[in-house]
Amino acid sequence: MNNNEARISMKNICKSFGKVAANKNVNLTIKSGEIHALLGENGAGKSTLMNMLSGIYTPDSGSIFVNGKEVKFSSPKDAIKAGVGMIHQHFKLVDVMTAIENIILGQKTGFFLDRKKVRVKVEEICDRFGLEIDLNKNVYDMSVGEKQILEMIKVLYRGADILILDEPTAVFTPQETRKLFKIMAKMKDEGCAIVFISHKMDEVMEVSDRITVLRKGETIKTVNKSEATTKDLIESMVGRTVDLTIKKCVNIQGDVILDVKNLNVLNEEKAYALKNVSFDIHSGEVLGVAGIAGSGQKELCEAISGLCHVESGEIFFEGADIKGKSPREIIIKGISMSFIPEDRLGMGLVGAMDIIDNILLKKYQSQKGIFIDRKPVAEKALEIVKRLDVQTPGIKYPVKNLSGGNIQKVLIGREFDSKPRLLIMAYPTRGLDINTCYTIYDLINEQKDKGVATLLINEDLDVLIELCDRILVMYSGEVTGVIESCKASKEILGLMMVGKKVTAEGECLDC
Repeated sequence: MNNNEARISMKNICKSFGKVAANKNVNLTIKSGEIHALLGENGAGKSTLMNMLSGIYTPDSGSIFVNGKEVKFSSPKDAIKAGVGMIHQHFKLVDVMTAIENIILGQKTGFFLDRKKVRVKVEEICDRFGLEIDLNKNVYDMSVGEKQILEMIKVLYRGADILILDEPTAVFTPQETRKLFKIMAKMKDEGCAIVFISHKMDEVMEVSDRITVLRKGETIKTVNKSEATTKDLIESMVGRTVDLTIKKCVNIQGDVILDVKNLNVLNEEKAYALKNVSFDIHSGEVLGVAGIAGSGQKELCEAISGLCHVESGEIFFEGADIKGKSPREIIIKGISMSFIPEDRLGMGLVGAMDIIDNILLKKYQSQKGIFIDRKPVAEKALEIVKRLDVQTPGIKYPVKNLSGGNIQKVLIGREFDSKPRLLIMAYPTRGLDINTCYTIYDLINEQKDKGVATLLINEDLDVLIELCDRILVMYSGEVTGVIESCKASKEILGLMMVGKKVTAEGECLDC
């Protein structure tokens, strides 16, 4: 097919959920042999649009054309038959099965399956697109990058040549990102059409051919990458000028707030999730934590905040031993700590509750008497909504109905309001639009100015280098090094993230 021909045309697409219009007359055209980036703030309508293209939702009005022919998808199977496959940010894999078993899963195979023929076809796909994977490997033994490749093989095996990649590099090392971009380039050369959704502007500018910007559910513009600038694209997304500099506050650091020594934690399988982890954080310091997914970051946060059992080691908060203390015991002890977890609506907030009640969850224990005074809490909710520009119909609106960015703003507003001495943040900007990300970076600096010690877990290495004072790198539950951010680079951090030992001066000992 000619590369100038449209593989996908979405015309005047509208979709509403109740009174909320997610998409309003959206137009999008994807050509053969191109990587087409889709940009927009949280709540701009990107996911809704792609869910309609992949058959998860049905448009209220408008038309979808594949290869010039109008189609109506009522399920993802219909989309796959038309050659459209979506690789979701959260993988749809069965951990206890091998790669080849996951590829076969869900296929109409009858009573007999020629596994040899399946393997030959899969190997042909891998050779064609430069995909490297051990087909006999169990998913639970795979890295995040390997799982992403497996998801791509699954949709290619089913016949898709129009691929939607939703935040594919969110938890990748720089090395895994480079590998993925090579695969995408090979697919493009083979004539595939790729929709690339990302909030990482440097990646968008590196790999895309054309870019479409959505704002508040509407198409703002589609431009060739060669004619676009990062600044213009962000202004189109946000609707105003945005300052893209991360300001690093240089403070005189105070006393040690948190001191962790030889910390060991077991996971649910009784294997060591943390092995002899030691570090400290001073007041007025931001300590970043880098590592590929599953390196022990979750267990580290939960051990410090009292949410999981510590096998051995020591945790001192301003000299007080808090190892083995529950969150309630930590509060009763008068320790001022805030934890912003990765799971916003599981561990962070109660989705069915409104903003007022979610703030009350943090404050009710400090109120005296048997009756709870909701008036000051409502005032605090209004203050958070105004200060953080939370887009909500009102403070009594269930938080589960807000976009991801607005849910995160509510959570951050509540935790910062508690005036913590230690702030633990796990992926606070994951999946958030660039404007919201920079708002959060500014808030972290505000806390730093107040002398708060911050433990910041983040997958964006550029942000860690720019925002943090020091960066601790984890691999398979161990600390591979702690390096001052001024001596760090993405390449050095990437090596540390796969187990290479690096000195405090940034020199690799294993290279």
